[in-house]
Amino acid sequence: MMIERIKQMKTKTHYCIYALYALYALFVVLSSCSSKKNLENTTSVFDGQAHRGGRGLMPENTIRAMYNAIDLGINTLEMDLQISKDKKVVVSHDSYFNSKFCLTPEGKEMTAKDGRSRWIMNMPYDSIRRYDTGLKPHPDFPNQQKMKAYKPLLSVLIDSVEAYAQKKKHINHYNIEIKTSPEYKDQGHPPVAEFVELAMKVIYDKKIQKRTTIQSFDTRSLKLVKAGYPQVKISYLVFKSNKKTIDEHIADLGFKPDIFSPEYLMVTPELVKACHDRKIKVVPWTINDLAAINKLKEMGVDGMISDYPDLFKK
Repeated sequence: MMIERIKQMKTKTHYCIYALYALYALFVVLSSCSSKKNLENTTSVFDGQAHRGGRGLMPENTIRAMYNAIDLGINTLEMDLQISKDKKVVVSHDSYFNSKFCLTPEGKEMTAKDGRSRWIMNMPYDSIRRYDTGLKPHPDFPNQQKMKAYKPLLSVLIDSVEAYAQKKKHINHYNIEIKTSPEYKDQGHPPVAEFVELAMKVIYDKKIQKRTTIQSFDTRSLKLVKAGYPQVKISYLVFKSNKKTIDEHIADLGFKPDIFSPEYLMVTPELVKACHDRKIKVVPWTINDLAAINKLKEMGVDGMISDYPDLFKK
């Protein structure tokens, strides 16, 4: 009888040990998940962004520029959109062909006036695609690598970038500017609602909406995105000439943006604190100096946009 009881006690002890091990394993898993979630949500992870793909290094807003940014380990690819005559979403900052770095389909240079007369919204994409944007030396970026390039469709750029990032085991995010402006009165681009709908259709078709931020200086565009596409983060771009307070900016928008993106010279510790107190991240633009980058980091900004994304690694 005594031997049988000892055996029973040993069995119970083993069960208790196994149960403790199981509880410990569960605790480790839950802690890991919680830590990962906290890491994803924290504002302490610095978001260095490649402005137009990093135009100080590569031709702006091109697929090759985005590849280079991924190679540098950049978190977020920043780019701009325009709409062609045949309603294609084109990755381009300017609404025309900038004579500083664009060549005609014949490989010839253009005057500034000639370039500005060639509006993207008045040209079908097949024609836009024929202009080179990477061979002419850029006067503002002498170290930019030169190569044959063109203004890509957003859909093509996303497909190419996603495939490249997968090979590199890199998860990239997108900060995409909708280039509308009240000053154009919808003459340099299609009506705002149409522009937003065309852009967002590509983003949702490519299933990158959860990794995409839409930015704009135009509150009209941001309001439409906020109302119709709740999965997408909003970033409000502001020039330093705009002297409004953060609360006045919120009032203009009618809601709190996820990100406040001011011209970097207007950033102060007080502005950063005011935004953080309201649960708004601060990502200024466009910083191309290492000393300024370090100074802004000390102020506590959540990220920044630079033509030289390699500076973030120094």
